[in-house]
Amino acid sequence: MNFEGEDLSRKALGDRLPPGETHVFRECDLTETDLWGASLAGARFEGCVLDQTDFRKADLDGAVFAGGGGMRTRFNDADLIDAAFTDVDLSSAQFAGALLTDVSFTGCRMIGAALTGSRGTGFKLSRSNLTLANLGGCTLRKEHIEGVRFDDADLSGCDFTEATLSDCRLRGTRLLGTKFTKADLRGADLGEPDDAKLRAFAGAVINQAQANAILAARGITVL
Repeated sequence: MNFEGEDLSRKALGDRLPPGETHVFRECDLTETDLWGASLAGARFEGCVLDQTDFRKADLDGAVFAGGGGMRTRFNDADLIDAAFTDVDLSSAQFAGALLTDVSFTGCRMIGAALTGSRGTGFKLSRSNLTLANLGGCTLRKEHIEGVRFDDADLSGCDFTEATLSDCRLRGTRLLGTKFTKADLRGADLGEPDDAKLRAFAGAVINQAQANAILAARGITVL
């Protein structure tokens, strides 16, 4: 089924979408739309308004979200395997219990998004703003993460083992129990090197300038 430019806000659509079809939503208003448990595998959402849209328990395997977005979109317990989000506003979106294996977030605004409690073997992040986001316990092992702002985000318990962070910011980031074993942080802004961060960075690779900054913060001058 194709929907284009339609006002579908505050409607219950889950039962109206037959399974086995590819559904396309183009520039639709889905504000507070009920898509709970909907069959949306391979669906496309292009430039749609997603304020408080309810995708809980929906099958979004391989779905594509391009542009648009909104506040407090709910993806709790949804199946998002191989889904792709590009240039989408996902501020304060909820992903608890969602299956995020091989999901990609590219150019997304994810301020205050909550990915803690999500499931899966990892997801991809690129050129996105995750300021104040909560990724507690997420797995990002061996991922190449580029151009991502983690300012004031909670990355407690995250696993960045062997990941590469390029042009990323970790200012004010909470790193309690975070793993960076063999992670390459040479292209990242590490922020203030407090004791909690240094414990998290154990086993990571940093550059000479970063090492000098850490020592300088402790009153040690390298000649």
